[in-house]
Amino acid sequence: MTRTLERPDTRSRPARPAHGSRRRRGRPNLPAGAASLLWLVIIALPLYVLLTTTLQSRDAYFDRGPLSVPTEPTLDNYRRVLDSSFFTYLLNTAVVTVACVAIVLVLGVCVGYAVVRARGRGAQRMFQMFLLGLAIPAQAVIIPVFLLITKLELYDSLLAVILPTAAFALPVSVLILAGSMRDIDEELYESMALDGAGPVRILLRLVVPMSRTGISTAAVYTALQAWNGFLFPLILTQSPESRVLTLGLYDYVGEFRVDVPALLAAVVLSIVPIFAVYLFARRQLVDGLMGAGGR
Repeated sequence: MTRTLERPDTRSRPARPAHGSRRRRGRPNLPAGAASLLWLVIIALPLYVLLTTTLQSRDAYFDRGPLSVPTEPTLDNYRRVLDSSFFTYLLNTAVVTVACVAIVLVLGVCVGYAVVRARGRGAQRMFQMFLLGLAIPAQAVIIPVFLLITKLELYDSLLAVILPTAAFALPVSVLILAGSMRDIDEELYESMALDGAGPVRILLRLVVPMSRTGISTAAVYTALQAWNGFLFPLILTQSPESRVLTLGLYDYVGEFRVDVPALLAAVVLSIVPIFAVYLFARRQLVDGLMGAGGR
């Protein structure tokens, strides 16, 4: 009698995950979720207070508190800010920012190019002097800066704010630009030199186009420093015609009272332009800072 042997099914079946791994994969990470929720509250709460306060009247703010939801939202605080000298302060701040960015980029690109391409010790000593500027805070030299600006008869002018602001933004910008220029291949420099290009042509035709990330980073960094600057405008200017936005906020702070809703409305309006610049250039800023150390 013949017996029929059944062959086992050798078709591949998907491997079943181990019970322990499936269990670990499906278990929620409660500590990470709690930490994320706490961080969200830390970030969102100041923004909530900032925006809701600007929509309340001064009496409602002091009666109901900063965390209250506006029952009768109003835009009067923004109207009061726009009807004041806000546009004068905004124009002064824009002039200071654009001038500082222009000065830093022109000088920073030239210095970074000299540091990268020069072979002598003089260029390296110059680079070390710029790096030394990173260790000098503005507060430590504000008195010599004040005396220098006074001797130059620039006190109470926008130029008195532009020059020191650009000077203190230059070391970081040189570091960023030099790191970006070191990433350019040496063969490109040599090929342009063989074609008869001089240093100026190499700078304009090769270095500047290939260092756009570093230039964008230096521009955004300098713009942030100039836009948010407070110490130099406070010490080196006096008249309302020379005020910038950071000093214009004092218009809503009196001797016996503080108009908090109008003050925060001015803060919101003042951060919108520079926030828009940062929003469009944030990727270049991060990429440039990551490559600031060079190779």
